[in-house]
Amino acid sequence: MLGNNLTGYDDTIVALATAPGIGAIAVIRLSGKNAIDICNSIFPSKDLNTQVGYTLHFGAIVFEGKTIDEVIISLFKAPRSYTGEHIIEISCHGSPYIQQQIIDACIQSGARMAKPGEFTMRAFLNGKLDLTQAESVADLIASNSAASHQTAMQQMRGGFSKELHILREQLISFSALIELELDFSQEDVEFADRTQLYRLISEAMKMVQHLVDSFRMGNVIKNGVNTAIVGKPNAGKSTLLNTLLNENRAIVSEIAGTTRDTIEEVLNIDGILFRLIDTAGIRVSTDTIESIGVQKTMEKIKEAGVVLYLFDVNETSVQDLQLQTETFEREHINYLLIGNKSDIAGLPATQEKFNSIPGILFISARQHEHIQDLKDTLVHKVMSGDINTEDTIVTNARHYAALQEVLRSLLDVQQGLDNQLPGDLLSLDIRRCLHFLGEITGQITNEDQLDFIFSKFCIGK
Repeated sequence: MLGNNLTGYDDTIVALATAPGIGAIAVIRLSGKNAIDICNSIFPSKDLNTQVGYTLHFGAIVFEGKTIDEVIISLFKAPRSYTGEHIIEISCHGSPYIQQQIIDACIQSGARMAKPGEFTMRAFLNGKLDLTQAESVADLIASNSAASHQTAMQQMRGGFSKELHILREQLISFSALIELELDFSQEDVEFADRTQLYRLISEAMKMVQHLVDSFRMGNVIKNGVNTAIVGKPNAGKSTLLNTLLNENRAIVSEIAGTTRDTIEEVLNIDGILFRLIDTAGIRVSTDTIESIGVQKTMEKIKEAGVVLYLFDVNETSVQDLQLQTETFEREHINYLLIGNKSDIAGLPATQEKFNSIPGILFISARQHEHIQDLKDTLVHKVMSGDINTEDTIVTNARHYAALQEVLRSLLDVQQGLDNQLPGDLLSLDIRRCLHFLGEITGQITNEDQLDFIFSKFCIGK
């Protein structure tokens, strides 16, 4: 169990809170018990100790008799701040030289450089955020789509941890009653209602299973989907890539083997990022460079979350397509069959030709026909339905692993109740469940684990 007593977190830290480089303004953040005194030593315009929190103050930063810049000071007094400590934010002009001069002045006046994520770590240690909320801050900063932004906001507001806190409190209550029974083991009494506990465990298993299942969606929202466009030469792969991106990103040519290396671009469809990979055409070639490209294509197929197998409906036989689908099935590849150039022979004739193979989506990449259908199908294929980011969605691999352990522990408790195990054995399974719930929200953790989690944050957050 981690308390508020970690060593090395009771001093004052400083860091650049805005992105490094030249800009109109930059924000330098201090947090700690001496933040106001340190700022006072380089900000002679006002005594900030006498000012009210949540106020702005204009003046100059002066160090060793030299004026560095005119700034705006934002003052937040403990405990009503992001970290729960005194916080000073210095808004200065965005010159990297000025930024460094102010940071150096703060350090020489008693602060130290913050470690990655240390401001948010202090918010966690001071009870301003639980661990899931703290981790969602990093996800919010890294969000690059509407879906990932909404999911991070939902978790930062405590939607995920609230469900786990309620479950943990209920299990603690039952665990206490069961352990109380052990003190009266000679009298054969039951303080914990087994029927009520069984009902709680059953409901908890459904809830946790839902969270575990949501990780597939959460991983897609957070990281996107590697989507390989593959097929024989001249199937129209590069044309499809250009059409999906609505720009001429890949070279299009009638010459087979034009694409010799993979081309990767990102496409946002309904808030989901598809990392499109245009690959070299699959064929046997005596050209050394093209052969290397084909080898890379095979590697991308194995790595892809979805493979778009594009084929020319006018040049491909039903038998060849059946052989290709059998290969995908045998290799357990998640694929989508796309018949291109359906405008040449006409859609009815094309559909009739391939009516023995289900699930083909017919398009014309050059004529931009049925491209929206392809986008809709892609989203449905990877999400298995509509995205509802108002629900709690697990996006963190650490949470996912711990939830799997919670689910196993709940199953052990349920089986123990079915087998009428004694209270001491039930108590052990419940305690194991509580341990993993506590690991998720931060009631149970250690310094090494925190260092690992927050090391992935940017310096000033």
